[in-house]
Amino acid sequence: MGATGRARLSRPILGRLRLASQGLAGSGFRSAAAAVRWMTAMQAQDLGAALWAVGQRVPGSRTGDVRGAINRGEVVRSWPMRGTLHLLAPEDLKWMLAITADRLIRGLAGRHRELGISAADVGAAGATALQLVSGGAAASRAELFQAFERAGQPTAGQRGIHLLGILCQRGWLVQGPLAGNQQLVVAFDDWITESRALDRAEGIAEWLLRYLRSHGPATERDFAWWSGIPLTEVRAALAAVKDQLVEVTFEGTSYWLSPETAALLDGGVPAARSVLALPGFDEFLLGYTDRSLVLPPEHANRIVPGGNGVFRRTIVAGGQVVGTWEVSRTGGTVAVVPEPFDGVNGLRPAAQRSFELQAAKYRRFLGT
Repeated sequence: MGATGRARLSRPILGRLRLASQGLAGSGFRSAAAAVRWMTAMQAQDLGAALWAVGQRVPGSRTGDVRGAINRGEVVRSWPMRGTLHLLAPEDLKWMLAITADRLIRGLAGRHRELGISAADVGAAGATALQLVSGGAAASRAELFQAFERAGQPTAGQRGIHLLGILCQRGWLVQGPLAGNQQLVVAFDDWITESRALDRAEGIAEWLLRYLRSHGPATERDFAWWSGIPLTEVRAALAAVKDQLVEVTFEGTSYWLSPETAALLDGGVPAARSVLALPGFDEFLLGYTDRSLVLPPEHANRIVPGGNGVFRRTIVAGGQVVGTWEVSRTGGTVAVVPEPFDGVNGLRPAAQRSFELQAAKYRRFLGT
């Protein structure tokens, strides 16, 4: 199936289509759980940023709504791919880990040898952890690490966090309810009582389809990088699901998206004048291996200074990243300050007013 109006494709148009796919242009989602389930997985190593990423997609939501979804187990936070924390639907975690965990753990084998982590150590740590949290109990990370130490499993020098990561990737543990800005550790099967079962090929095909529907226009390479699944398997999955997608070509590259999103090319692509204050690590930027469609390469260092892996908050206008924003707190007051790439002219007056509305939305989300 092909989309009409292909001659209209441009970087801003592709960026705006991504906003629409991700629930950032239009009515959004009714709940945190619905937003996360649609997105399939949302980067979440920075908890505050992850909460706001969900909040931006759920109109009228507050931080307590997203935290509540985590506390009730409607959304879980774990390491399903790339060794990075993500938010995802609880019923998806087990089958995703079945696809990715072995490869993730093999990729860290050298580091595990440096830390002195053997298969026997993992088994001993797992038994210790389950003794601590089984039966519906929960433990802080500090309590878990203390239990490891008592069992003869050192936790210094990142050894503890690697043990925790392995046990989560093996489906023994998962992060559960929040205690302030930390998450308590719980037994996987106590916290997630219903899990879907998909074989590898079926799972990769569903994962790819859901990614392209929620992140498209995107490429097969974008998904291979995002998920950590080998490109050969991604291509086989694409062959199985491409009849449910639309292919468009821009500058010689094939992009895939849902028919509903592609139809916007005929009916009018939204968000031409929208301005969004997105968190650092938002899927709009991080969900792709090639970010140049929405972020001019000359400004990439403004988003990730020195390539340090820490993504700053972004201002997105008309589907393109046009600057960053900062937050300062004085007492109970939260100031939201734009830092546009154009340091001479700044944001245009209409964009500045739209950004101020975004700042007010962010403060309401925080409850300040």
